[in-house]
Amino acid sequence: MKKVKVVVVDDSAFSRRSITKMLEGIQDIEVVGYAVNGEEGIQKVIALKPDLVTLDLEMPKMDGFTLLRILTTRFSMPVIVISALSGADKVFKALELGALDFVPKPSSGASKDLLMIRDDLEKKVLQVVNLKPGSVRRHPRPPVERSKPPAGVQPVGGLLQHPIDIVAIGASTGGPPALQSIFSSFEKRYPFAVVVSQHMPAGFTHAFAERLNRSSQFDVKEAEDGDAVLPGKILIAPGGMNLVFEIHGGQVTARVVKPTPRDRYVPSVDVMLESCASIYRSRMVAVILTGMGNDGSLGVRAVKGQGGHVIAESDETAVVYGMPREALATGVVDRVVPLHKVAREILLKGDFL
Repeated sequence: MKKVKVVVVDDSAFSRRSITKMLEGIQDIEVVGYAVNGEEGIQKVIALKPDLVTLDLEMPKMDGFTLLRILTTRFSMPVIVISALSGADKVFKALELGALDFVPKPSSGASKDLLMIRDDLEKKVLQVVNLKPGSVRRHPRPPVERSKPPAGVQPVGGLLQHPIDIVAIGASTGGPPALQSIFSSFEKRYPFAVVVSQHMPAGFTHAFAERLNRSSQFDVKEAEDGDAVLPGKILIAPGGMNLVFEIHGGQVTARVVKPTPRDRYVPSVDVMLESCASIYRSRMVAVILTGMGNDGSLGVRAVKGQGGHVIAESDETAVVYGMPREALATGVVDRVVPLHKVAREILLKGDFL
């Protein structure tokens, strides 16, 4: 197998050494060079022609965002951001600009910190070999902040009965900008709830939900244990946890629970979809977006078994066509559409158009 060539761009000598050490300990990975700022990063990419760049966002001279724009637009270069938790909002800006994924940065030189991110870094670097040429793309349009209906105003739709009450979405690599695109496409607050399991480490989903909230007519928040699942609301599963549902006094509520050893991906799309299907049955839509692996393939079977509707993102737009492909292989997917048609497909199924 051809080795994946990586250039590490980071102004911190400690971080460069740590990241290089982790990468060189992974089979089929070769660190071919490093850079201490954006200008040097461009020179190394031109000279060494890597398959992937790992990037710190805070650097002197040319910063990480400027370099990221150049790498994704001029070179179609896959980029993984390695950033501290304190820079969560900057991470999501980077993902909107075309970064493939991110890994939380080690906070110290302790070996336990390095071990904590090594597996995550290995998985995300190796998935580059699954990318098709030209698949690294920027967000289709910049998100715009939207004014929301005043609190207490009923969602558009009046007393009309619609066939769906909830949309459950699963995503992984490439998911943050894909979700931003879908939610910003809803021009008003429709009378259905949305729940999301996006593979993400703990500590990042609060900032992610806040960022989504600024460009959506829906109210978006990181799910908390006991939250009511309501029309016009979007709940994002907390990083590192699973999102399931219960009925209390006729109201569906969210439960945030710890993953089990069998949950390979967290937050688990399968766990969320299975729980959702047991309550909403035929009155739900499941959506599987871009991502590595097969999370969601069991969940969509549960959704279809209860009479629900299943949508998968097409190979045309998925950054990594793993999760949608595995969902499609189950034979239960009703519609396969590119990302820019997902919102419309949901609205059509709900008779909102």
